[in-house]
Amino acid sequence: KKGLRMSSINLDSMSLEELNQLKQQEESRLQALVGRFQQFRSAAVRLSASMSAVSEITPASEGKEVMVPLTESVYVPGKIREPNRLLVDIGTGFYVEKSSKETSAFLDRKLKLVDANSDNLTKAITATRQNIESLTVTMQGKMLEIRAKQEGQRVRATSEAAN
Repeated sequence: KKGLRMSSINLDSMSLEELNQLKQQEESRLQALVGRFQQFRSAAVRLSASMSAVSEITPASEGKEVMVPLTESVYVPGKIREPNRLLVDIGTGFYVEKSSKETSAFLDRKLKLVDANSDNLTKAITATRQNIESLTVTMQGKMLEIRAKQEGQRVRATSEAAN
């Protein structure tokens, strides 16, 4: 989804209500983008932790006792039997057996992809914040125009009443 280009929309021709609706849409979009960015950063942290854990497994790790997760909060004790045969979650519940080297390469590719997506999201977040700022400035200008017109009408009404 491409960012809304405020320069391609004549904000001055829009009503205050239309500007407000557009601003609310952009604010919702910003919240969604920030949420996705946070998810990507969490994934990057998990991938980095996985890369670190894989790098610690060496042939000397055979027989080493480890805690094996059954769920996020339940573990059982286990021993490393074959340090160069790892079961890797490749997504959507699919697991593939890989060597330590293949696992590291896979995790590295995933991390680069997550980082690239994070960079794209950062650009979209920046553009959306700029859109919101443009809308806010335009709305403030419209409100000043409305106040000036109201003040002008009040002054005319007062001067006409005095005559």
